[in-house]
Formats: sequence, structure tokens, C-alpha cells
Amino acid sequence: MSGWRVSGMLRTRNHDVPTFCERSVRMRHVVIVALFVLTMTFLVYTGLNALNPLPTQAATQAVVVDRMFHLEFIAIAFLFSLITVPLVYSLIVFRRRPGDTGVGRHIEGNIKLELLWTIIPLITVIAFSYMGAQALGDTLRVDPQALQVKVTGFQWAWRFEYPDYGITSNALYLPVNRQVLLRLESPDVIHSFWVPEFRVKQDVVPGRETQLRITPTTIGEYTVRCAELCGVSHAYMRSPVVVVSQEDFDAWVAEKQEESTEATGPDAGRGQKLYETLGCKACHSVDGSEGVGPTWKGLFGSEVELDDGSVVVADEAFLAESIREPGAAIVAGFAEGTMPSYALEESQIADLIAFIESLK
Repeated sequence: MSGWRVSGMLRTRNHDVPTFCERSVRMRHVVIVALFVLTMTFLVYTGLNALNPLPTQAATQAVVVDRMFHLEFIAIAFLFSLITVPLVYSLIVFRRRPGDTGVGRHIEGNIKLELLWTIIPLITVIAFSYMGAQALGDTLRVDPQALQVKVTGFQWAWRFEYPDYGITSNALYLPVNRQVLLRLESPDVIHSFWVPEFRVKQDVVPGRETQLRITPTTIGEYTVRCAELCGVSHAYMRSPVVVVSQEDFDAWVAEKQEESTEATGPDAGRGQKLYETLGCKACHSVDGSEGVGPTWKGLFGSEVELDDGSVVVADEAFLAESIREPGAAIVAGFAEGTMPSYALEESQIADLIAFIESLK
């Protein structure tokens, strides 16, 4: 009997080596927990996926991003289950029973288990890093035939220039299934170009050009948002994004080129469109109500008191100067530095003034 000790009817080796019966019971617990973990993983992933957290896919980049997103969803569901299920199972199955005064078996380390929970997470991190690098490469893949669009983000609007066609727009028109290279610039503060349906996002930084490549795949209308807090009217920094067929895109380009050729004088209708798309409506009302800036209703030709006590007439020259250099003359009662410089073309300034003049 050397090397053995007897305790009642249970015979074990020294150093608490488990018996065959104990190993069988332990394996049964492991199998039960594993089944619960897999079931819980499936339920958590299915439940989260049923919430439909992602908008419609509308670009090839969206497919790549969503694939990584769902892989991470599965990993998150599994890790949550791997932690929660054994914890709850242990609390229920191995809880202290009434009358149990024992201290339990003393366990001092487990080399195999420690290696397991070190190596598996390491492999997982390396695998996700590799897949992430591949996904990044897919989103940045260069097409030499890409359509180039210069995007200017300023407080609080977007302007889109098409250098190959010599046109400028306040809406981003894109042909379907053709890569677009967006060259992003900002004259004032940091903005962030984001169309949720395209999934990709890029900061717009003053003093440098950043780039973003998108290949739209679904015809429709979307919205570009600024995803970087950029001032008091940040929430209004939105512009339409319209994905059309190549034929419709060519027709739109021809129409814009014709408009720029025919535009011979100020137009209040074009000015109203600028008022809406440039974000002017975020600060200036057209119904006489108070806002961040002076109302435009009845402004043209009226006397305006400035913060230095002087009084001027809001004529064409004054309004043009206020648009070009917003800090040159501050109307009394309004904060300095609220309005940014929009760097508009003279024809656009004339259209805005014509719209203001029409608001009697």
C-alpha cells in the first residue's frame, strides 16, 4: 500500500492524482460546458445579427468591411460565451451545499492550461491582424481609370469639383461600378468624410490632401456626413450623394456644363440652392426668426448696427464683403468667428445676394 492513502471508501494517489471515475466526471462537465458555449455563441451572434446594425451595402469596400465585421462579431460572441457559461455553470453546479464544510482540493497551477490560454489568443490576434491587413489592401486597391473628384470640406458644407469636366457641384454624383478617387481638402478645421453605406471614412485635414477610394455598386441616393465635431453647425454638414448609371452620369455632366455656360447673371433660384446645400440655413433663417446669425428676411437694403456701434446699409457691396470676409464686419449681438470663409466663386456670391434680395 506504499504510495497510497485511504480516506473512507475513496482511494486516491498522493499529490491528488484524479481517479478514472473523477476523470470521467470532469470530462462530462467539460463536454456539457462546451455544448453550452457553442449554443450560447450561436444565440448571441444570431441575436446581434438580427438587430441589423449595418446599413445597406453600396460599395465594394462595404463588402470587405462587413466581412471583417461579421468575423469579429463571431469572435465577440464566442469570447462572451466562453467567459459567461463556465462562470454561471460553476456557480450553479459547484456551489457549496448545505452542511459542506470542506475546503476543496488545492490546485497549484496547470502548465497545459496556461499554455493553451496564451497560445490560442496569440494565434487569434495574428490571424485577425493578417485578415485586417488584407481587407485594408482591398479597400485601397488602385484603379488607374478612377474618376477624380476634389472634395472641399468647410464649416459647414461640402463642395465637389470634377477637374476632368470643369464643373463644380454641391452634390456628389458618382457613376456606378467605377472607382472614384476623392481628393479631400479643408480650409479651416478637421472634418471627416463619411457615407455609411460605403463603410469607409477619411479625415479631411487643413494644410494637406487626404485621399479616399470608393467603388459604388448600388444605384441610389445617400448622404455624406461629417463625422468629426467641427463647430456649432456640425450636425448640418450633410450633402447628397447620388449614384447613377454611366449614361445618367454623362447626361448630368453635360447638363452642369451647359448650366455654367448659360449662367449670365445672378439668379435667386440658384442662390436658394446654395443657401440649402452650403449649410447657410443652419445659422440664417429666412422667416425672421432668430438664429446663430442674422436672419436674411428683410436684410437687403436695411440698416444694420455693427458691434463697434456704427450703422451700415446691407447693400450688395456689404453682403459680398461679409461673405468673402466674415470677420470684417460683425453685426451687433452676434459672436465673432462663428461664420467661416466659404471661398465661393463670384457668381455664387452674386446668386446668394440675389436670393437675399428676394426675401422682402
